[in-house]
Amino acid sequence: MEYEYMLMRNEKETQNRCCGGRVWCVQDICGIICAVLTWSLILYAEFVVTMVILLPHPYKAYRYINFIIFNMGSFLAFASHLRTMLSDPGAVPKGNATKEMIQQLGYQEGQVFFKCPKCCSIKPERAHHCSVCQRCIRKMDHHCPWINNCVGENNQKFFVLFTFYIAFISIHSIFLAVNQFCMCIKNEWRECSNYSPPATVILLLFLILEALLFAVFTMIMLGTQLNAIWTDETGIEQLKKEEARWVKKSRWKSFQAVFGQFSLAWFSPFTQPLRAKHENYLYSV
Repeated sequence: MEYEYMLMRNEKETQNRCCGGRVWCVQDICGIICAVLTWSLILYAEFVVTMVILLPHPYKAYRYINFIIFNMGSFLAFASHLRTMLSDPGAVPKGNATKEMIQQLGYQEGQVFFKCPKCCSIKPERAHHCSVCQRCIRKMDHHCPWINNCVGENNQKFFVLFTFYIAFISIHSIFLAVNQFCMCIKNEWRECSNYSPPATVILLLFLILEALLFAVFTMIMLGTQLNAIWTDETGIEQLKKEEARWVKKSRWKSFQAVFGQFSLAWFSPFTQPLRAKHENYLYSV
């Protein structure tokens, strides 16, 4: 058994990695399809808002202001999705449950610790095994097929931003589409779109339906994530009603652990909060 653990530990980490092992990427066909579908729906909304609603609009100020707002939101949503999908969520190295590693972790003979039988890893506190990623994930909240990744300790901020920006552009899309409908009906469909009235109606209706579904879904997910941070309990811990064996942070400290010190960087998918070094390098990839 010790020999098997050493083989797993010494094996080059290529699972869930691409670009020569530099980028985290879960190779799950269902997740990849969901991720591509997400990008396609964002691009569809971008097309309808830009080509059908804003470009034909007679008022330049309305056109340019909404164009800038919507495209900034779409860009940040897309960037947040990529960061969530391509960030290591907090995977525990495989095969570190060896006698040597146990001694280095400071465990005494007879002391109880948790070991995952599926990936042969010593499980840190609050870590759970993901059957899709096939790894134990620190502070795992859930596995989301729409981002083709787990939401865990290292990428929860990006997932929160993704849900926030998708909800924002969805609500903005609904406002723009309804306003466009009203304008077209008022002008009896003259010069309200570069497309025929039937095509315009179909494009706008599908946009409203898509935006409604995404707005409801992402606002629910955003609420559950903020609640998980607020209570310092992950989704799995709440679902399993696990007794808190860890020292819970205050609400403000819990938010700082995810987003860092309060600043505009909270809303940026391009910055990651500086985390305190883990008590042992064995729990980091």
